[in-house]
Formats: sequence, C-alpha cells, structure tokens
Amino acid sequence: MSINFPLLLVIAVAVCGALALLDAVALAPRRRAAISAYEGQVTEPDAVVVEQLSKEPLLVEYGKSFFPVLAIVLVLRSFLFEPFQIPSGSMKPTLEVGDFILVNKFAYGIRLPVIDTKIIEVGDPLRGDVMVFRYPSDPSVNYIKRVVGLPGDKIRYTSDKRLLVNNQPIAEQLLGEVPGTLGSAVLYREKLGEVEHLIRKEMRRYRIEPNREWTVPAGHYFMMGDNRDNSNDSRYWNDPKIAPELLGMVPDRNIVGKAFAIWMSWADPKMRNLPGFTRVGLIH
Repeated sequence: MSINFPLLLVIAVAVCGALALLDAVALAPRRRAAISAYEGQVTEPDAVVVEQLSKEPLLVEYGKSFFPVLAIVLVLRSFLFEPFQIPSGSMKPTLEVGDFILVNKFAYGIRLPVIDTKIIEVGDPLRGDVMVFRYPSDPSVNYIKRVVGLPGDKIRYTSDKRLLVNNQPIAEQLLGEVPGTLGSAVLYREKLGEVEHLIRKEMRRYRIEPNREWTVPAGHYFMMGDNRDNSNDSRYWNDPKIAPELLGMVPDRNIVGKAFAIWMSWADPKMRNLPGFTRVGLIH
C-alpha cells in the first residue's frame, strides 16, 4: 500500500493552520478576557494564576508550532524542489542505485499539489532531459527516465540497438566495455538534443522487436533509460486499459519535474554504512 505523502502534507498543513486560526480568532481573545476579568477582581494578581489563564490548549500549541514548518515544507516540495532516491539501475551509468537526487518542480510549470493541475506555464521538457514522472499504468509510482521523444516525433529503435529520432540516427561514440549481467556491457557517449550523456548497452541482450517505431502524440513524451537493455521504459509498457496509440507515452499531466542534481549516495538498502558524497553534482 503506497502512502500519498503530498495529500497527508496538505491535510497536516490545513489542520495546523485551522488550529492557529481558531486560536487567533476565538481562543486567544477569550484567554485575554479571562485575564482581564481576573485582574479586575483582585488587588494584586497572582502570576501563577495569570500564567494558567494565558496557557494555550496543548493541541493548539502543537498546531501553531508545526504550522510554519509544515507550510514551508509544502511550498518547497510542491513548487520548488523535491528529493527522490534512485531504486534501480535503469539509468546507469548516469544514476546509480541509492543516489539521492533533487528534482526541479517548476521547470515544466507550476502545478497544484495533490491534484497536479498546472496553473502557470513555465517551460516544456526538452529532448535529453532526465525527468521524473508518474508511471502511466500506476500513477502512485514515480519513474525516472530520459526524454527521447517530444510531441510529434517519430522514434525508432533498431535490432542493432541504434536510436533514430525523425529518421535521423542519434550520434553516439564508443567509449569501452564495463562489467555487465551477461558478460560485458558497452559504454557510449550519446547526444540527445543539446545534452551529451553516457548510455550503457549489453550487446548479448535483446528485448524488443526489430525496427519497431512509435509516433509521439501531442501532449505526450517518449522515455528511455540510459541503461538501454535493463530499463522498463516506453519501449515495453503494455496496459490494456490504455489506447494502443498512447502505449508507452507519458502524458504531460504525469510529469513531476526535471532531475538536476545528485546530493548524496547511499547504496546499502539497509543503511548499515555511511552515505557517500563522491557522486555529488549536476545530472547530465
């Protein structure tokens, strides 16, 4: 069972804010009136009694204390930056398992929390961006992949593992071999749009039909992992509830934001070791 953290955060801010407002409008004036009445009845007010009369109810005290902190977290997380941890190797070598990343929430437009309705246009995803989005078949799950296809693009991935966009092969430069799950993998430097980045291929692994093509509909994006043969991405998604022409496509409404930086790495899932900071830097 997944927890809808944005919804819980909004509810917490609303409850704490309501308690603070209730105190400001009704409870605080009532306490001040009680203190004034007491002071009018005695010659020398007892400081202990005055303190008791001015004491806030415990629930109100907690609500007022937590409200500004939660409100700041809500604003930062909903409209500015949100942290994520990389759970799989689908974006190797760009992102490793255990990397903690920051996602720019306003790069592709300002959206309301929970309902994710875009209220202010800022910009659109560019080819080559590393983007976090909600998985189309299960929006409660966040995915991270690289933007390969923009609205209107024709995408082709061939049997020899070459990527073509609008019938133009994407430039790639062979760098060398690294350990892989089936012997060895090969690293390439690829250029998508204005972004140069590394990709990883396992030449003995074949997962797709030769020369399959996709056309990206308006308002949608085609996503691929940099670990090309170990990535559950737009090439493989299959959901009978989604129209065939939209299979594999990420709608604009599912966009979370642009991943732009690694701020910590903690590869041990049980967190028995200390986190590392050698991978800290911008994401390309």
